[in-house]
Amino acid sequence: MRVVLAEDLFLLRQGIIQLLEAYEFEVVAAVDNGTDLAAAMAEHRPDVAIVDVRLPPTFTTEGLQAALRARREQPGLPILVLSQHVEQMYARELLADGTGGIGYLLKDSVLDDEQFIDAVRRVAAGGTAMDPAVVAQLMTSHSRDEPLAALTGREREVLELMAEGCSNTAIAQRLTVTEGAAAKHISNIFTKLMLPPSSDSNRRVLAVLAYLNA
Repeated sequence: MRVVLAEDLFLLRQGIIQLLEAYEFEVVAAVDNGTDLAAAMAEHRPDVAIVDVRLPPTFTTEGLQAALRARREQPGLPILVLSQHVEQMYARELLADGTGGIGYLLKDSVLDDEQFIDAVRRVAAGGTAMDPAVVAQLMTSHSRDEPLAALTGREREVLELMAEGCSNTAIAQRLTVTEGAAAKHISNIFTKLMLPPSSDSNRRVLAVLAYLNA
């Protein structure tokens, strides 16, 4: 699996490269600024891009803006944002097109290599990997309008866990319910959000996008 990485801190960048390569990812480009990130993604068209939000020269939102431009040029490009900051406006724009895998992890919340590698694989496969703290911040400005207003409190909890990338089994464990109960809640969510028939994995992503973009 081919990866483009954008991280301005040398030691962290090298550490991520070594971690990815240990799990048999191919890092086709590793850059430290937004301009080089845009060029690398256009040249290599990777299977997934791992992007820090704040890159030189201004250390504002160069990384995320470069990712957004690449996503417009390469629809469906899986992007995993790895940052210390939650940029709500740009994160919502990244989520808004509804195509391709999306992840947003906070650096301080990544506690082991398996957690990180699982997130990379999930995003590359078209899924989501949202840090709970990112979900919480996005939800602070989220409206309660239809169709999400039709969801029960428990269904909202289930959908929030889906946004984190939890499987049915993990949702059941987190909420202390049976897998059957978790599956029923998810089925109800799909119905209430009027999601078209498709693979469950695709509908999960659509449900998450509806939730985070409301």
